[in-house]
Amino acid sequence: MAPLARRRQTRLVGPQAGAQRSPGHAECGFCASLARAEGLGGAGGTGSPLAAAPGAGRGWRPHLARAGAAAGAGREHGPGPVERGAPAGTPRRLVSARAARPGPSQHAKAEDEGDKVSEMPLPPKKRWESMAKGLVLGALFTSFLLLLYSYAVPPLHAGLASIRTPEGAAPCSPAPGEPETATPANGSVGGCQPRHNIVFMKTHKTASSTLLNILFRFGQKHGLKFAFPNGRNDFDYPAFFARSLVQDYHPGACFNIICNHMRFHYDEVRGLVPPNATFITVLRDPARLFESSFHYFGSVVPFTWKLSSHDKLAEFLQDPDRYYDPNGYNAHYLRNLLFFDLGYDSGLDPSSPLVQEHILEVERRFHLVLLQEYFDESLVLLKDLLCWELEDVLYFKLNARRASAVPRLSGELYQRATAWNVLDARLYRHFNASFWRKVEAFGRERMAREVAALRRANEHMRRICIDGGHAVDAAAIQDSAMQPWQPLGAKSILGYNLKKSIGQRHAQLCRRMLTPEIQYLMDLGVNLWVTKLWKLIRDFLQW
Repeated sequence: MAPLARRRQTRLVGPQAGAQRSPGHAECGFCASLARAEGLGGAGGTGSPLAAAPGAGRGWRPHLARAGAAAGAGREHGPGPVERGAPAGTPRRLVSARAARPGPSQHAKAEDEGDKVSEMPLPPKKRWESMAKGLVLGALFTSFLLLLYSYAVPPLHAGLASIRTPEGAAPCSPAPGEPETATPANGSVGGCQPRHNIVFMKTHKTASSTLLNILFRFGQKHGLKFAFPNGRNDFDYPAFFARSLVQDYHPGACFNIICNHMRFHYDEVRGLVPPNATFITVLRDPARLFESSFHYFGSVVPFTWKLSSHDKLAEFLQDPDRYYDPNGYNAHYLRNLLFFDLGYDSGLDPSSPLVQEHILEVERRFHLVLLQEYFDESLVLLKDLLCWELEDVLYFKLNARRASAVPRLSGELYQRATAWNVLDARLYRHFNASFWRKVEAFGRERMAREVAALRRANEHMRRICIDGGHAVDAAAIQDSAMQPWQPLGAKSILGYNLKKSIGQRHAQLCRRMLTPEIQYLMDLGVNLWVTKLWKLIRDFLQW
């Protein structure tokens, strides 16, 4: 009976043996089989008992894989205690496999250890934690920017009635019944006194930064009182101007000069300056202005992001109605910007009688409308109107784009841009005609002489003040105090380097003539915390 039992026991191998054992024993049998297979040329190989074992179907393969992983993990970590104490002559792999016949829990532990070894360079938990932290930080930063924007940028279409500053009678409020008609120019007959009370309605992309520098210098020279914005370099543009936006404003306050960007509101501005204040502004050919505005502001107008061609301006002008959204964010920059800046509806129907009424209203309110294309002639007329000296209107061109960033509109695109900005075109046409009537009244020959004198004086100051004699790219500007504000995503605005050795007589004038708008405002003591914070964010994000 004993030999028979031994023979029966011998036959209980392979699947038949596993069927009568517990699952744990069956798995251990495969561990031993795996070790034999490896010793004979690999599991499932030609010499493997597993390859020839009857009934070794698909259901056995997962056990084989797990057993292989466990055995492999055991070999990686060196021989176990049984192997080290095995009798001489015992095959190493066979002894290792037989000695390491673990139960199910030990198999799981071996698999876990194998997984840890293979995934240690990039633990999943840490990876997900990093991603979660990034998402949280991004959400917080976005929330901060939205909060800052909601504070810094007022509603675009605030009603005129809602922004009137409530106050009692103020010394600078216009007297009842005061006519809006412009007072005549001073001229040079009988002598005149320089005018100190000036409102400059600063329009966009019209050489207005250069004119602003002239006003800053004149006001600083004569100790005049500016009405400056509070926190920013504009009066909460594109919202309408309100007296309460002025830094250190209190009811009844009077100012000599108002000159920062705003959306014009005549009654609110009128209440800040004496009745004899001179109102001036500057216009530009609407097609050229549109081109400049498109390149400068296009990146902050979301509907332009849909433009896919290399020449986005040309693509837009081929079918502007397809892309333009009048209610879109910053849409005002890309249609009839002059009309908008002057406080009117830039989406008016061109056939509406309101268009001509607004144009005539501008003519009544403003004593002089300068033209960017005839800037020197405009400054001569301004000097005469304000009874200033030649030195008061000297200038260097500020906030200009480099030539490679100024693609000129072709004939057809020029016509399309003019038609798209038809309200501005009518405004410009009206004041272009009135400008030359003023030149005729001033005298053509006299104008030519004074323009030549202005240009000679500017050239003289250029040789004294500017290192190299010309404007340079932003990267070549050595002094951060001379670095102009740049549009988002590009550094296309030119600036200047001040000469190192300038005589005492001209040192102060040279620096002031070359100082960009933001730095000059800070020199004048303006609170620009929003502008400074925005600059820090842009520098950090490299925008």
